Amino acid sequence: MTKPRPEAVEDIDIQEIMRRIPHRPPFLLVDRAEAYHPGKSLVGIKCVTMNEPFFMGHFPGAPVMPGVLIVEALAQTGGLLMSKSWDVDPEGKIILFMSVDHCRFRHPVRPGDVLRMEVEVQRARGDVVKFRGRGMVGEKLAAEADFAAMLVDTRK
Repeated sequence: MTKPRPEAVEDIDIQEIMRRIPHRPPFLLVDRAEAYHPGKSLVGIKCVTMNEPFFMGHFPGAPVMPGVLIVEALAQTGGLLMSKSWDVDPEGKIILFMSVDHCRFRHPVRPGDVLRMEVEVQRARGDVVKFRGRGMVGEKLAAEADFAAMLVDTRK
């Protein structure tokens, strides 16, 4: 990977998100992003609605967003940060989730919540980036995790 582009703080809309990461509904878990700092941090936003397919079975009568999907939303935000910071060509490269460590779930995410995925780069070396992520609902910490992603050439 080359060095990240110069410093800029900006928001990212759904059209750019869909150009930069391969996920699509219903598995696309980032609606928009804000506070983009190239090579440093990004905040992803997921507006959680009762219409999410996972609420049909998790749990009827007491819907809660599955923790693994909160981690996936953090990973998608990290992938978006990588893609935009290093201007990854989506035609020839893909960003793959590698690992998750120190994952904790602290507060449930329910229909009507706005989940903020605060992701920071901890270290970037070669094609691997390590992140720290926090999922927030208002001022409450819903989940936190350290995770890593790798840039892979799809033409090999």
